[in-house]
Amino acid sequence: MPSFDIVSKIDIQEVDNAVNNSTKEIATRYDLRGTGTELTFDRKEKTLEMVAPDGMKLDAVKDILLGNSAKRKVDLKSYQFQEPQPSSTGRLRQKIKIREGVDTDTGRKIVKLIKDLKLKVQAAIMDDQVRVTGKKIDDLQQVIQLLKQSDLEIPLQYVNMKS
Repeated sequence: MPSFDIVSKIDIQEVDNAVNNSTKEIATRYDLRGTGTELTFDRKEKTLEMVAPDGMKLDAVKDILLGNSAKRKVDLKSYQFQEPQPSSTGRLRQKIKIREGVDTDTGRKIVKLIKDLKLKVQAAIMDDQVRVTGKKIDDLQQVIQLLKQSDLEIPLQYVNMKS
């Protein structure tokens, strides 16, 4: 029986490259040089942290990061920006979580979208992915097209297509 998996994965090395490019750009930009503006990446926790003296510089760092991430083909939906918090030194600090895997709520939304199609396919949530099986490959391709058009908050990839 044909099947495929819906996953949400991100290439951590590409995120690291985007952060390194952004750090170099921050160090050379005249409006950010010498202001104590920083961008750090924690690979284990899969979080980024931006520190800047004010909101305008924080927005500039965010734009630099998003631009370099787009150049490195990192899906921007995988970044979850949290609210900026004042730090003890009087600067602003903003954490960014990197979303990976299909969480349970998003998995339920995906299953509901698939069931609303009324095709003869089965969708099952398995850990951090959703497996879709059906009798016809055409039905599975319709599911992929639907999910590409839907506006979910995470990036999706379609892997392990078996016929």
